Amino acid sequence: MAPHAARLVLLLAVAATHAGRSEAGWCICRQDLPDPTLQKTLDYACGGGADCRPILQNGACFAPNNVKAHCSYAVNSYYQRNGQNPQACVFAGTATVSANDPSNNGCIYPATQSAAGSSGAGGGTIGGVDSPPALGPSSFNDSSSATSIFPEAAAGTAKRAAILACFSLLALYLGA
Repeated sequence: MAPHAARLVLLLAVAATHAGRSEAGWCICRQDLPDPTLQKTLDYACGGGADCRPILQNGACFAPNNVKAHCSYAVNSYYQRNGQNPQACVFAGTATVSANDPSNNGCIYPATQSAAGSSGAGGGTIGGVDSPPALGPSSFNDSSSATSIFPEAAAGTAKRAAILACFSLLALYLGA
């Protein structure tokens, strides 16, 4: 029975390490927020590694030329380039994961990390204005702590640790 318990623990440990990952979806900006708030999110995503070239003038996703549309393309690129990690779609609550493909009118939103290209600085000009370098967490709120921007990161790590501990105890019980 011990070899079966060891296999079970290994399988469950692998599952626990992937518990925070999402395998489907797109990250989009919340449409109920004002443009100045979404502009900060857009600037952060473009300065932080999103490929924002398609939303530049003459790019495939430039139209419609508005902050909400450009923001959604940028955060999705950032999210996909970060392997659809749920924490890569938080943006201080200005974005959310959607199961609906936001692609339209010839603008194709990447749906995978490989379709989004390699990560790296993707800044450039947005609507003819230079995008700023990556903004730190404090630019979204008064706190300089990353945990206030990405509270799910700490919760996800704790959840995976608890799951792993439970399975370890189960393995000890089954092996005894």
